Amino acid sequence: MTFVQLIDCRTSRYDDMNRLMDEWVAATEGKRTATHSLVGRDRSDGDHFIELIEFPSYEDAMKNSNLPETNRIFEEIVALCDGMPNFTDLDVVRDEQLNKATARRFYDEVAVGGDLGLIDELFAEDYREHDLGAWEEPADDREAFRETVAGWRNAFEFRFDLHSLVAEGDEVVVRWTWRGTHRGDFRGLAPTGRQAAMDGFTTFRLEDGRIREGWWTYDMLGLLRQLGAVEAQAEV
Repeated sequence: MTFVQLIDCRTSRYDDMNRLMDEWVAATEGKRTATHSLVGRDRSDGDHFIELIEFPSYEDAMKNSNLPETNRIFEEIVALCDGMPNFTDLDVVRDEQLNKATARRFYDEVAVGGDLGLIDELFAEDYREHDLGAWEEPADDREAFRETVAGWRNAFEFRFDLHSLVAEGDEVVVRWTWRGTHRGDFRGLAPTGRQAAMDGFTTFRLEDGRIREGWWTYDMLGLLRQLGAVEAQAEV
């Protein structure tokens, strides 16, 4: 279970504290067990700060605390605070990564499940697509994207295997494998009944909980070769 340590402190010398935290990050490279650190300033009290530090476990947090670099820099940080910082140790009982959940719902419920109406909930009205494999102009709004998804669903019976979803800031990167059977017209190619597969990546950028932009990278040429629309070039 993921473990989080909450540190609550007051200081009028945050710039100096920030410098010390940068020094700690550099000094503990390759040694620290902390995986994520977030610092927030109280909007109603500019000298009030809270830091949340994430660890794989409580035991890892203790290893991190026992590093000589941690002890040394912590003493310097305490000297900058108005009193001793308060510590709260938290075992995480729920970790809801909402942007990742939104991205996953697109693949599971829209692309594969066929609920095209759900696009209105998951995507911004002015959604913009950047599709490196598209033959036509990429979708420049939500309705155009709905037509794109419908086109793929009409042409193939398919599924997505999602290998990883990585979230950072307002972006989610999805690494996937698409596997489908050619059942309908696709880019002017009559149904072949052939099975095909391709690997790809999608990067979604979200605003206000909805997907605002999407960057798609996949092997369209490889797909067309598997469908027999393009002949593979003989190796020399």
